[in-house]
Amino acid sequence: MWRPYPGLRGKARLMDIALLQALNEARRARRAAVVVTDLSGGPSRLVVEGDPLDGPLGDEIGQRLRSGKSGLLTIEERSWFLNVHLPPARIVVIGAVHISQALAAMAPAAGFDLEIIDPRTAFATPERFAGVKLTADWPEDVLKDGPLDAFTALVAVTHDPKIDDYPLVSALKTGCFYIGALGSRKTHAKRVDRLKEAGCTEAQIARISAPIGLDIGASTPGEIAVAILADIIQALRKRVIGAGA
Repeated sequence: MWRPYPGLRGKARLMDIALLQALNEARRARRAAVVVTDLSGGPSRLVVEGDPLDGPLGDEIGQRLRSGKSGLLTIEERSWFLNVHLPPARIVVIGAVHISQALAAMAPAAGFDLEIIDPRTAFATPERFAGVKLTADWPEDVLKDGPLDAFTALVAVTHDPKIDDYPLVSALKTGCFYIGALGSRKTHAKRVDRLKEAGCTEAQIARISAPIGLDIGASTPGEIAVAILADIIQALRKRVIGAGA
C-alpha cells in the first residue's frame, strides 16, 4: 500500500496524505487506480480508470490498468514508477448447473472469486458446490447486498428468464466488464426483446456474449466452462481504458 514518506514535512507530506485518501476512496468504490511517482523528484499523482489518458505515459498507464502489473517506466530519459491497484475481479454465476460446477473449480486457478446464485434449492445445494460461495435465493434479493460493478463478470446459465433477466439488466446498467448468457441464437433473440422492454439500449445489449463463451466448439459442461473462463479473461485484459471507461 502507498504510504507517505516519514521524512516529508509541510505541504509535500499533506499532498501524500491526500493521495492516500483518494486511493483508499477508489479502493472502496472498487475502481482501478495507478499511483504515478516521478522518480526525478516531482510530485506523485493518482490516475483512476476513466481519467483522460494522453501521450506515451497515458498509453503505458492504460496497459498497466489492463494487466495489473506495477513497475518502472522510462520515457525519453525520464523515469516513473507505476503502482497499480486493481480491485479483485469476481465472477457471479446465475444458475447452479453442471457448467457452474466446472467453472467453480477452474475460476480460483485463474485468480477469480466466484459466487453462485440460484433460487432453485434442488440445484443450489452444498453437496453439489462444496467450498463455493452459494446462495439459494432470487438474484434481485442477493444483489442488493453485493451489487454488480465494473470488475464483475456476470454469467447467466439457467435458461429461465424469471431468474436470468434481472441480473442481466443489472449487469448492463452497472457496466460489468463481462456479461454472458447461455442459449441459442433463437433464445437470445427473445431475450433481446425482453431486455429492450426493460429499458436496455441496443448498444448495451450488444455487449452480451451469447451464445456464451469463446467459439471453440465446446460441447460438454467442462468444455463450455473453459470457453466461458477464457472469454472472461479476454474481456478483462482487453477492456477499453480511457475517458469514461
